[in-house]
Amino acid sequence: MVQVNWTKLAVNDLKSIAEYISKGSVKYAKLQIVRIKLRTQILKSEIHLGKIVPELNSPSTRELIEGNYRIIYKVISKKKVDILTIHDTSRDLTKRKV
Repeated sequence: MVQVNWTKLAVNDLKSIAEYISKGSVKYAKLQIVRIKLRTQILKSEIHLGKIVPELNSPSTRELIEGNYRIIYKVISKKKVDILTIHDTSRDLTKRKV
């Protein structure tokens, strides 16, 4: 089974997303965070499921989509992936350090 490691940036992204959404609905904020975390669980068995991030054009840096968010991760080895960031699809990824 593959180890899914959350980077500090990705954890901070989740916190920011939860804080932002909770201004409108605490319930929906919790639900969105659960959905994002659940979506990453598929990486434990299918590390190359996500598509290559077009802006980065690196075969090892891929993304899964969950709702309005891009879950960007890097394949470190056959046994490990790092979740790099959770990015809002409406924002320009090239203006962000990944």
